[in-house]
Amino acid sequence: MAIIINPISPVAFSLFGVPVRWYALAYIAGFVIGFYLLKYLVSRRDAQIKLNKKQLDDFLTAIVLGVIIGGRLGYVLFYNLSFFIEHPLEIFALWHGGMSFHGGLLGVIVACILFVRAQKFNGSVAQNSLRMLDLMAVIAPIGLGLGRIANFINMEIMGRVTDSPLGVIFIGGPQIPRHPSPLYEAMLEGLVLFIIMWLLYTKTNLKTRPGALGGILCMVYAVFRVFCEFFRQPDAQIGFLTSWGLTMGQLLSAGLFIIGACVLYCALRKSPRNNLTF
Repeated sequence: MAIIINPISPVAFSLFGVPVRWYALAYIAGFVIGFYLLKYLVSRRDAQIKLNKKQLDDFLTAIVLGVIIGGRLGYVLFYNLSFFIEHPLEIFALWHGGMSFHGGLLGVIVACILFVRAQKFNGSVAQNSLRMLDLMAVIAPIGLGLGRIANFINMEIMGRVTDSPLGVIFIGGPQIPRHPSPLYEAMLEGLVLFIIMWLLYTKTNLKTRPGALGGILCMVYAVFRVFCEFFRQPDAQIGFLTSWGLTMGQLLSAGLFIIGACVLYCALRKSPRNNLTF
């Protein structure tokens, strides 16, 4: 028996006649919560890098730009390049949807490097960039979770057809039960991943090894994403990449896992074996 759900309007409310969508609110909430969490993390006594108020504001600006530009370009390049070649102005139509986590991650990496290069921190640009990325590894799952909830409200990137009792049918839509895959991703890539990263940051000294937490985030996210892709319907314009069911999300995540493992290995190799404490 499928779960019957009354659709929620993708528009949360109108402000002076301008529709404000849940998707936009999810991004705004992610940035705001992330900002205050970052402020807390860099104020802790065990913080590996300190930021003053101006630096926090500048870093938030850099991250917002990195997420939006990287996420959008990632979607354009990885998921629908032929369409955007024919309709280049659609690249800027963010309200139509279409963001890529993997592209957003690249945007955040670039933003961290450029931000660190513009500051006068003690230590090398590479080490401090990795420290900033480690902080983002704790914060990023919040935005991921909120974004997936917004995907579900928009009834987009829904799952594959199923006869499972978890199948969802939206009133007024196709009467075919599908996995609520955005909610699966919100749980694993959002809540569970945040708990894992928070505990690793607060209960271990992995934060003293620049890049370790960032590498772990990439690996754990990749595993969760590959798993969730088994329930998620592939993008219509791409479909399955192989006859045995490989999706673009799984392919990109496999590469991300390898990169994360290499970063983690390098981070651990540079520290004494007995330096990890709980």
